[in-house]
Amino acid sequence: MSRIFEPTRLGALDLANRIVMSPMTRDRAGPDDVPTELMATYYRQRATAGLIVTEGTQPCPAGKGYWRTPGIHSAAQIAGWARVAQAVHDEGGRIVMQLMHVGRVAVIANRGFAADVIAPSAIACPELVPGPDGVPAACAAPRALTAEDLPALADEFAQAARNARSAGIDGVELHCASGYLVNQFLDRGSNRRDDDYGIDRARFPAMVVAALAEAIGADRVGIRISPGNPYNAMDPSDPAETFAPFLAAIDGLGCAYMHVLDMGLRDFDTLAFVRANWSGPIIANNMLTLECAEALLANGAADAVSFGRPFIANPDLVARFKAGAPLAKPDYALLYTGEHRGYTDYPAMA
Repeated sequence: MSRIFEPTRLGALDLANRIVMSPMTRDRAGPDDVPTELMATYYRQRATAGLIVTEGTQPCPAGKGYWRTPGIHSAAQIAGWARVAQAVHDEGGRIVMQLMHVGRVAVIANRGFAADVIAPSAIACPELVPGPDGVPAACAAPRALTAEDLPALADEFAQAARNARSAGIDGVELHCASGYLVNQFLDRGSNRRDDDYGIDRARFPAMVVAALAEAIGADRVGIRISPGNPYNAMDPSDPAETFAPFLAAIDGLGCAYMHVLDMGLRDFDTLAFVRANWSGPIIANNMLTLECAEALLANGAADAVSFGRPFIANPDLVARFKAGAPLAKPDYALLYTGEHRGYTDYPAMA
């Protein structure tokens, strides 16, 4: 049997197989950013994955930048996530929540409430983000965080992790990729500070990971990175210089895993770099085929592998892989809209 179907353990998380469902924004949260019964159905349908990583979830109001993304900072949101966790656990699955604070990648109209737009430095994200009507809109100008703001912000992440655990979620994954807040601190283009948090750009990201580890146990904390990813105006020019200090700062904490979005860089072996700088388990991600995923597990480049879009149209992806069955293709027009259409209406194979 291929290693991909073997059970494994990532920190405190026992996985029935090494197939992970990667986080994907789907924009189906209800009023007040509360997870819905439809979301519970969506995740339940995909619970045969060894591990589900939820869509990016804002740890606090200022963390929201996109339309209809869920939160984990109110009692109603916690209750909504409890229904999701129960649905997944009822099917024998495991689920962790990705904590995603957008920082400067925020369109105010997407929020529906007043909240600060914050970033390491007062530099606006030049990229456009879809607004409530789907039309791309400019990101708001952020306020530069003060050094005094940062411990309290780390505490907000920690409280979000505690909220996730109180909802029955098995752990959290900190989004340190794709140009969002934690990545903004690591990146020299978005972090122009001249204080200790600019001289050592890994200082605040490491503070957040440590706060999460203290809140719920390091063995229930994963981290997602994407070295060399230019998304949301990050500087891709020197991924080792950007991420090596961060990996060194958190490696000794004993976190559950490192989830690596491999950009397939021509002159930089991302997975080899992470393996050389990180002693814990690695989940490899980004446009993997089954054959490529099996090779990464066989040669030790990764300990688990994650799939995103294949899980959208194939809720039974694990069974299809085992059977060698063809994969259905998602309706890309319904990735972020349609309620149940393009969300929970993809059938399992006959």
